[in-house]
Amino acid sequence: MAEKQYSADVVEGLRKILISEEVRLDEEVQGKVEMLIAELQRRIPFPVPDEDAQTLYNGFQSFKTNVFDQHPNLFCELAKAQHPRYLVFACSDSRVSPSTIFNFMPGQAFVSRNIANMVPPFDQLRHTETGAVIEYAIKALKVNNILVIGHSRCGGVERLMNLPDVSDHSHT
Repeated sequence: MAEKQYSADVVEGLRKILISEEVRLDEEVQGKVEMLIAELQRRIPFPVPDEDAQTLYNGFQSFKTNVFDQHPNLFCELAKAQHPRYLVFACSDSRVSPSTIFNFMPGQAFVSRNIANMVPPFDQLRHTETGAVIEYAIKALKVNNILVIGHSRCGGVERLMNLPDVSDHSHT
């Protein structure tokens, strides 16, 4: 309920800012402001420019309706802090989503994704993003479980295995 009141307050604030007695907007701008307010109030559907944008919009609406709106206490707590139980390293492959595979709810897993779910050796100058993920997950989030998941037909692993051998053979 608080979220609906917040939305109503935001819309009313926009109305006061954009449509004030002191400011006279031309008809075109006035129409756009009214359209924006109507979209924010969900009186008319948000215009979606193409199929890809429609997919994103539909996905967000589904998440909002079926997850966010159904678990307000969870998201209220997550807004304050996260306490995931898992650090998951997974491939960036679009077919492999840890949240889908393990049915994680938001806040359950801290996830790092990259090509072929690589976890390189620690190095302060290279691969710093992976080191930062591990350090933050363990030190700040106090994650107890680390999971590295792979999958069949990984293009990243296939590419790695097909790279030419560049090792130095001059010492043999």
